[in-house]
Amino acid sequence: MDKAQEVALTRMKASVQKLGGSAERSGDPTLMRFLIARSMDPQKAAKMFVQWQKWRAAFVPNGFIPESQIPDELEARKTYLQGLSKDGYPVLIFKGSRHFACKDHLQCKRFVVYMLDKAIASSFKGCEIGNEKLIVIIDLQHLTYKNFDARGLVNAIQILQAYYPERVAKLFFLHMPRFFSSVLKMITRYLEKGIREKIVIVKNEEKREFVEEIGEEALPKDEGGRAQLVAIQDVIVPPWNG
Repeated sequence: MDKAQEVALTRMKASVQKLGGSAERSGDPTLMRFLIARSMDPQKAAKMFVQWQKWRAAFVPNGFIPESQIPDELEARKTYLQGLSKDGYPVLIFKGSRHFACKDHLQCKRFVVYMLDKAIASSFKGCEIGNEKLIVIIDLQHLTYKNFDARGLVNAIQILQAYYPERVAKLFFLHMPRFFSSVLKMITRYLEKGIREKIVIVKNEEKREFVEEIGEEALPKDEGGRAQLVAIQDVIVPPWNG
């Protein structure tokens, strides 16, 4: 960590206290994620951090989302946690064709948090460091209009941007149908630069490079890998309080 980062961290911690929050339980790697997400501005990073603390306390009071609160989302078996990529990032695969517009929007929001929390926790080696990232793969094969969920997509983006800064290493889209291209263009207008730059649309001719980057051990056979799909609810991870 260079001198400028140390100064920014010190100022951020002071700003957090002024805003009524506390950074005592969070290590420097965690605080750095918020600073990076806010272009190293200590005041803006502190505001984001305190908002995150308040949200976690209200939305995830137990420190985790119990599976009993997301039964419908788990029943669809649309999300898979595939172990680690070549670079050591948890690989989260979401099958868009198995998703339908949310009827219970609170449950859908909880499911987004459940997915992200569990994927992040799967990378822990003994304990959380604070700078862990994950790879998200959105598989759009066989996607139709009935699978498109505008409100659910907006909710997921809002949660990811506001409460999981610098957690995504890469966001891959596979088998993108033509109609979704215009949807993605619209969505990217509302994405922060940090996430927008991590989006990769994988074309058929680029599949080999994609497999090489992720690793065969983490990808299912139909995507060029050697792994079996493992539903996220079937994966056991260390407990984590977020």
